[in-house]
Amino acid sequence: MNHPIVARTRDDLAQALAQSENESAVVMTLGALHEGHRALVRAARELVGSGGTVLVTIFVNPLQFGPGEDFERYPRTLEADLAVCADEGVDVVFAPPAEELYPHGEPQVGIVPGPLGAQLEGAARPTHFAGVLTVVAKLLNLTVPSYAVFGEKDYQQLTLVRRMVADLEMPYEIVGVPTAREEDGLALSSRNRYLSADERTAALALSRALRAGAGAAAGGPDAVVAAAAAELGAEPGVVVDYLELRSDELAPQPRHGPARLLVAARAGTTRLIDNIAVDLP
Repeated sequence: MNHPIVARTRDDLAQALAQSENESAVVMTLGALHEGHRALVRAARELVGSGGTVLVTIFVNPLQFGPGEDFERYPRTLEADLAVCADEGVDVVFAPPAEELYPHGEPQVGIVPGPLGAQLEGAARPTHFAGVLTVVAKLLNLTVPSYAVFGEKDYQQLTLVRRMVADLEMPYEIVGVPTAREEDGLALSSRNRYLSADERTAALALSRALRAGAGAAAGGPDAVVAAAAAELGAEPGVVVDYLELRSDELAPQPRHGPARLLVAARAGTTRLIDNIAVDLP
């Protein structure tokens, strides 16, 4: 097992990246790595091959947490995360302290996520995507990868990162990887550890609802949403924030073709998100 180079500063990172002239792929994380992150790392390795460089960034980004959210209690498990990275053959881990990425405090200039950033997740978390896109832009410019790999579970984030890269002419290829799930269908998330046994059982309604919605696609958009809503309504242990069917680029009211059904709900105090591809005839 090869242990990754661990960079804590910009200079450390630059020195680590200077050791390879081959393609590189970055996986950006908040840490608390799980099987979903492993899937992203494996996809990154497949993209760059055995001679390329796979980077993982581990940083709990304060800019993307709003007031009253779980920034302070978000799990920080660096040693365990480094063991996962070693196990998966990661070449470089960039795990900077906040003062390294934000040496002058909160940035005065950041990324504006545009209209989509105020919808869905952005409606509930109005500063979230500005914080996400700002740190993603910084990490892209610091790691300078050939590819950046993101999970489809955070589908709105993936869509906005793609839009940012296209709109700002950033020379990076953004690659989406299908959502990793537990055997019972629950989408893997670092926040799942907050769930009690009963809350976890209730949370399975999200993936059931999405499957029901996708299975009703032949009936059109209204049937998709109705089937999903019925599953969610049958589970009193979840409180739905939103359930929406969008185009695959998250434009409202798709009538046919590739689409995305997205849900956010709370099980207990834990807010979970999930989504599924839907093909509207």
